[in-house]
Amino acid sequence: MAGKIIYDKLREKMKEKGLTTYKIRKEKIISEGTLQNIRNDGRITTDAIASLCAALDCQPGDILEYVPDEMMQRDNEQ
Repeated sequence: MAGKIIYDKLREKMKEKGLTTYKIRKEKIISEGTLQNIRNDGRITTDAIASLCAALDCQPGDILEYVPDEMMQRDNEQ
């Protein structure tokens, strides 16, 4: 595995901008499955990233963070 994309920055940006999961569902910004993947730092599509960027008025780098395997292993060992 080459590392992982994590969504801590996305969750922080959502809080900052007041974008709740209720609003995401109501306005159909992304699917419930995508929300679940975000909660679990799973995979999401570039279409979902684009929808979130539009809703949050930001760029992908503002909401995504790449963490190399070595850092993930170190965090898990602590």
